[in-house]
Amino acid sequence: MRDPFRIPSGCAVSGILNLDGKPVSGTHIIRSIEVMHERSNGLGGGFAAYGIYPRYADLYAFHVLYDDPLRKQDVETILKQRFSVEHSEEIPCRKTDVIKEWPLFMRYFLRYLGEEENEDDEVVQVVMEVNSSIHGAYIVSSGKNMGIFKGVGYPEDIGRLFRLEEYRGYCWIAHGRFPTNSVGWWGGAHPFGLLSWSVVHNGEISSYGINRRYLQNFGYLCNLQTDTEVIAYLVDLLVRKHRVHIDYLGAILASPFWEQIERMDAQKKHFFSSIRTIYGGALLNGPFSIIVGFPGGMFGMVDRIKLRPMLAAWKNKTFFLSSEECAIREISPDLDRLVALKAGEVISGRVGERNNYGQKLAVSGV
Repeated sequence: MRDPFRIPSGCAVSGILNLDGKPVSGTHIIRSIEVMHERSNGLGGGFAAYGIYPRYADLYAFHVLYDDPLRKQDVETILKQRFSVEHSEEIPCRKTDVIKEWPLFMRYFLRYLGEEENEDDEVVQVVMEVNSSIHGAYIVSSGKNMGIFKGVGYPEDIGRLFRLEEYRGYCWIAHGRFPTNSVGWWGGAHPFGLLSWSVVHNGEISSYGINRRYLQNFGYLCNLQTDTEVIAYLVDLLVRKHRVHIDYLGAILASPFWEQIERMDAQKKHFFSSIRTIYGGALLNGPFSIIVGFPGGMFGMVDRIKLRPMLAAWKNKTFFLSSEECAIREISPDLDRLVALKAGEVISGRVGERNNYGQKLAVSGV
């Protein structure tokens, strides 16, 4: 029996990556996130999985949520202007004791018809166009050989709704939501995705307005009514467009305070002053811990004063990230190494990478 007295402690996040690329069923990530049931309130849960569409690995896999099924034709008209639809189908769901109704979810496997060097930018434009102009239709996932499954409910119930035990992927990330200042609805659940990035977030982005306006300068439009959306777009902008190495994202998204920068040696002071000046609009204020999935890996990071927890762990060829130790030990009780992320720190794992137990570049500078 669960404790009837709840102390809200923020959302739950969890991630599992097999560094050898071995695919496993979604059962493991469901078990991991379910252990942290009390961190959610039933208003949002979701998962991102990588390597689940090997048959269509070279195609973009769009997951589209239709609040209004009548908008399906409108979306498909836009898709067919830029893509060849190689296959489409309703995403299989099952009725559960908890979730008896849900919006229409479709998936489309798409081959881009234009020049290869422009395809990622074209995908971003299509996502922005659909999500901002077609009311009642939302592209929630747009990467290759990956997909996002999310909705209103506890995460374990969302996992069973989407029959995730039938999928096999080498990387899984999960979220249990406890919304505080935004609505609980199917499109606003986590993860948030763009191309093959997927983001789950515990906390609150108090700089959302600044970040949103900053992103508009680069053609990114926020339409899903949840502050986490800006993180997905910032990661795409910084890593894909501006070629910032993942290990340096902490220096931008969780940059030290100016008073800390002033106390640094000359070289660090110049570096962090330049980062704050160039990327001031990308700084994330507020408490947060995030997990980001990407093709071949995932990384975690926390805010610059560590107001939300994040743990990283390793066991043989598996890399874990989570809000709580219990969610990791539920899958792997005997760990090789367990560490808590430092303020502003990024810890990542990649398929094919030798297990270095998180000995990564310190990016906080303090």
